[in-house]
Amino acid sequence: MIWLTWRQHRKQAFYTLLGLAALAALLVPIGLSMRNTFADLGLADCVSQLARTDVAQTAREDCDASFHRFSTQYGNLYLVAILLITLPALVGLFWGAPLVAREVEHGTHRFVWTQGVGRTRWALVKFGLVGAAVVVLAAAYGLGMSWWVEPLTQSSHEGRLGMIVFDLQGIVPIGYTLFAVALGVFAGTVWKRMLPAMGITLAGFIGVRTAVEVLARPRYQAAHTKTFPIEGEGPPVVSWGDWVLTQGVRNPDGTMIAEDTRIQCPPGGKGPDGRVCGSELGLEPGAYNWQLYQPADRFWLFQWIETGIFVALAALLLYFAIRRVRRIA
Repeated sequence: MIWLTWRQHRKQAFYTLLGLAALAALLVPIGLSMRNTFADLGLADCVSQLARTDVAQTAREDCDASFHRFSTQYGNLYLVAILLITLPALVGLFWGAPLVAREVEHGTHRFVWTQGVGRTRWALVKFGLVGAAVVVLAAAYGLGMSWWVEPLTQSSHEGRLGMIVFDLQGIVPIGYTLFAVALGVFAGTVWKRMLPAMGITLAGFIGVRTAVEVLARPRYQAAHTKTFPIEGEGPPVVSWGDWVLTQGVRNPDGTMIAEDTRIQCPPGGKGPDGRVCGSELGLEPGAYNWQLYQPADRFWLFQWIETGIFVALAALLLYFAIRRVRRIA
């Protein structure tokens, strides 16, 4: 059974490894270039300085300017990152969906399941070997992406918890890829044809990933809040790398006056025209800036939580897939 599985999937394995090698050949030079620029601009020192709460305003402004230069040069790579987060879905389409659907569509399952190999054993061996290969590939992909995306995460206020970069690195690619493959396998046992199974796999993967990212991830742990006055030379900000979920300006009674913004007024609370700062918004004396955020040090906790969610979903889908295999005529 192990030999048969290898014979059936060796071409897929070869082309997958070839694709990863081509991806590495493309991304490694870009990663090295980013790291050299990061070092030349002195951004490593800026990261250390901005991690402190007592950093001088002039130092903060200098670092912000350097980070802006880096982002201007490499900001377009976020578009590449968006494309890279689709790779687990592709594995689900071309590894998971055909696993059962191709056998049933071609009718070869009738021959295989009458040669002394029971359906349950066939499913366990096939799903187990493919799953193990997927885990190894996804782990290598996650490590490589963690190295490649590190300069981008360090130059971003949201750090490693940012919406796109969080999905690329660490251990979550393992969970995403296992889920995509399991979803493809299950879809193949229900629709029994490759193209419908692939379509359902893609739609289901996008739907679940979006729901978890938008609805669940911000709530893995209770978010922290921070307030600071609207007046002052340089208002304190949330530590570099924290994931700001929402922010705004509130009146003393807590009423939100302006969302997705913050106000910094000069000492004395009046602008150059003599008007009270923020008066056009209806701010009352004692108004303050407010932020809701997830701390940067929760990165690995969130990684383990999200990976656990998708591994559990994958295990559940494979369980139902094995039950479906037993009923296929």
